[in-house]
Amino acid sequence: MWVNQIILAIVGLSGGLVVAGGLFSFIIELGVIADFADRTHTGEHILLYEDCVAIGGIVGNLFSVFQIHVPNGAWILPVFGLLAGIFVGCWSMALAEILNVFPIFVRRLKIVRYISVFVIGMALGKGLGSLLFFFKRW
Repeated sequence: MWVNQIILAIVGLSGGLVVAGGLFSFIIELGVIADFADRTHTGEHILLYEDCVAIGGIVGNLFSVFQIHVPNGAWILPVFGLLAGIFVGCWSMALAEILNVFPIFVRRLKIVRYISVFVIGMALGKGLGSLLFFFKRW
């Protein structure tokens, strides 16, 4: 029986590592870290910034999974909220910069006349997928 638990732990850890690596690669690819280094003129510390993002994700997951209690940690909550808000704001700005690709893509493929059909199709697909997800009884 313990062999099953070990195999399950290895598979779960491997899957988690792959997903976390993909997320951190996505953050770095979006240029959030490079943007910070460029704006603060601290490009020589970019590897430190990337390590800090990875360590922050790992520590956050450990706190989430193992529900670690920090004694007298109420003073940390506003600091965490501020830093999380800054991170989410930078994340959304990086995604907004990536969205500039869509108008170029639409013009190059000459599908300007059909863009409303594509948007409606995506909206209907998202809505149908959400309905199936929330009302499906397995």
